[in-house]
This record gives sequence, C-alpha cells and structure tokens, in this order.
Amino acid sequence: MKLKNISYFFILFLSVTTCAQDKNTINTKNSYEIVVPELNNPWGFAFLPDHSILITEKEGKLIHFKDNLKTVISGLPEIYVRGQGGLLDIALHPNYKDNGWVYFAYASPKGEERGGNTAIMRAKIKNNTLVNKQLLYKATPNTTRGQHFGSRIVFDVNGYLFFTIGERGNRDVNPQDLTRDCGKVYRLKDDGTIPKDNPFVNVANAKTAIYSYGHRNPQGMELHPITKDIWTHEHGPRGGDEINIIKPGKNYGWPTITHGKNYSGTKITDKTAKKGMEQPLHYWTPSIAPSGMAFISSNKYGDWKGNLLVGSLKFNYLDRCVLKDGKVIKEERLLDDIGRIRSVEEGPDGFIYVGVENLGIVKLTRS
Repeated sequence: MKLKNISYFFILFLSVTTCAQDKNTINTKNSYEIVVPELNNPWGFAFLPDHSILITEKEGKLIHFKDNLKTVISGLPEIYVRGQGGLLDIALHPNYKDNGWVYFAYASPKGEERGGNTAIMRAKIKNNTLVNKQLLYKATPNTTRGQHFGSRIVFDVNGYLFFTIGERGNRDVNPQDLTRDCGKVYRLKDDGTIPKDNPFVNVANAKTAIYSYGHRNPQGMELHPITKDIWTHEHGPRGGDEINIIKPGKNYGWPTITHGKNYSGTKITDKTAKKGMEQPLHYWTPSIAPSGMAFISSNKYGDWKGNLLVGSLKFNYLDRCVLKDGKVIKEERLLDDIGRIRSVEEGPDGFIYVGVENLGIVKLTRS
C-alpha cells in the first residue's frame, strides 16, 4: 500500500509539472472568424496590397485567396516533402508594389546528396504562374532526416532578408560550426548577395550568409514594431523553447547550453549559461512547441497593443505574452483548443490572422 501511494504521488507530481503551462489563464473573451477555410497545413501566408492572401501549404501547394476563391499558383520548384519539410514560409519584398518579388522558403532536393535541405527562392507571379525564379540560397548538405528545417523569413527596415534554418537533427555538428549550414539565422541582400558587413565575412571557411548561430529550430521570426530588432522563437527538445532577440555574430548556445532535456528525459547538458553565449529573453519548460509569431501593433485589441503572440503546436492555443522592460511578465491562452497553430500574422487592417492546421486561416476577435 505504501509503494502504491508513493507511485500515485509520483505520477501526480509528473502530471502537474508536465502541464505547468496550464497555470496560464484561459481567456474566454475571444473567438475567431474563419477567413480561409479548409487548409491542411498553412505554414505561412502573406497579404498582398489588395488584401488578398498568398498561402503556402506544406504539402507543396501555393494558393492565392481572393474574393473567397482559391487559385493554385503553378510553377513551384521541386519540393522535398518529408517530415517537417515541404513548402514553408512566404514573404513579400518591402517594395512589392514596384517590383513584384515574392520570397519563399522550402525544402529542396537540389544537390548531389540524397534527401533535401532548406532553400530560399524569389519569383514573380504572372497569370497565376511563378516566373523569373531565382534561387537565392540552398543549405548543404542534403539529408533524409525529416526534422528542423526552420524557414521563417523577415525583411528588416534596411531591406535585408533574414531567414532561419534549423540544425536538421544534427545538433552535435551543425549549430556551433560556422563552416556548416543549419542551426543558424542568415542575412542576405534582397537579390541573394552577401552584405559586406555580415559578421563572419572575414572568418576563414565560414558560411558568410550567417548572421547568428547556436540555434535549434527557429519557427518564429518577426520585426519588433518599435525597436526594429529581429525577434525569433525556437523549439527546444523536451522543454527549453526560447524567445531570442537576434544580434549580429552572437552565439545562442544550442546545444552547449539549454533549459531542455532529451525526449527520453535524460540531460543534454548541465549548463544553462556560459560566457560568450546569449541568454534567451524567455523560455518555456515544458515545451509548448512554438510556431509562428506576431506583435500586436494596432489598436484593434485595446490594451493588448504591444503584446507578442506565439502559436502552440503542442497544446493548440495562441499564447499572448505581455512584455515589460524586456521580459515576459504574463502569459494568457487565447483560442484555447482551436488546433495546431502554425502561423500568425498581423494583417494590413490591424487584425491578427492565425493559420491553424486542418482548419484554415482565422481572424482573432475580442469581445
């Protein structure tokens, strides 16, 4: 009987600690309207000047949604669809109205090795077809592993193109090695050339597109509306998901330092800090499996202005993070149990739009 009691309390303890994020308040005074129905995995989406939407389906389909109609855009490159890989994020050039450039990330099989790795391409759309396609970056080597493609895209205020690539499941080699792709945040000019002031252009054998390193799998990236800093979040393993502010040349520590554990529960490292490695602005333990992020910069949601929104794949909600003095001081669950949230964007109308697997794109409403 005594052993049974011990087992019971041990299981109860594990249950409480595993669900620690459930302590966050569930906000019931919010709901949603379905804007684009019947999507499988809307990995990314971007609003065109006429407020129509370009949507990437991970399975390898690019959709233009306008006037309640979906049109499939043809002319995509060959896409390696495996595990987390496929057609991923999408973004418009800051001067899209003048030049028409659309940028997208995808898993590409291009190269000598079997498998695929993350690539960035730009193209224009004419008659519902991609034209003028230009491959700007292709990570090497290919691998048949299906995890950690990263792949978010953001332009900064100077017109530089930032994108993420996860460490592709090779944590002991890729993220800390500047001579190798993967586990990095990259910066290019809009035409794919390397900026002369990138932090590692003068480092022997380094991949000169690298802007920061020591990342695991960043699937959220946004430009802060006031500071104009690049913010990311990335998946930890079992715990240790992080929010980071990206600075040139900085090392964000994976896997040398982390607040996460192996999926088996064993330790990855005893270190959560080390000289020369950046600390996260915030981390989640246990993991919420973050994907997609957006700042609320409009007045559409009252006192939520300035908050950060992060999708949770694991727990099927939108996490509202209240920020103060560079810290997350409060979290609240929105759209609780809606489904696996993959992408989050603030639309040109100031409302927040959320891509939900097996549902579609919804608009967040608040009563």
